[in-house]
Amino acid sequence: MSEDGGQTDAFETAVTVLQSGTVRVRSEDDILLARQEARAVAEEIGFSTTDVTRIVTGVSELTRNMHLYAEDGIMKWREIEAGTDRGIELVFDDDGPGIDDVEGVLRAEHSTSGGMGRGVQGTKKLMDGFDITSNPEDGTTITVRKWT
Repeated sequence: MSEDGGQTDAFETAVTVLQSGTVRVRSEDDILLARQEARAVAEEIGFSTTDVTRIVTGVSELTRNMHLYAEDGIMKWREIEAGTDRGIELVFDDDGPGIDDVEGVLRAEHSTSGGMGRGVQGTKKLMDGFDITSNPEDGTTITVRKWT
C-alpha cells in the first residue's frame, strides 16, 4: 500500500509505449465506447480471446463505477512493451468523491451503491498489475496492466 492509499502491484517494470488513446466517460454510451476501444486494442496486440474478455470485463466494471460515482472521467489506454513482453495499460481517472474505504473495496467488503462490491476486487484479479489511489480531494485513479 502506498502512502496515499494506493495499492501497488508489478509497476516497477520500465515500459515503452507503442501507441495510446483516451476515451472520455460521461454516459452509458461512453462505457460502451471504452469497452469497444479496449477490445480492439487488445485484439490488435494479440491477446487470447479469454484475456480480451478479461480486459473488457475490467474496463466495463471500472468505467461503470467512474460514471456511477463521479459522473465524468477519463480512460487512457497504452499499448506497452517491456523486453519481449507486450501488454496493455489502462488508467481510469476521475475527480469524484473518492473511495472512503479502499481496503474494504479491495476485500469486496464495501459497496457505496448497496451492490455486492466486487467490481474493483474482481478487476484486480483479472489483471496482472493493479494500482489504486483515492481521496476526496483528487478523486480516484485506478491503473491496471495485462501482459500477453
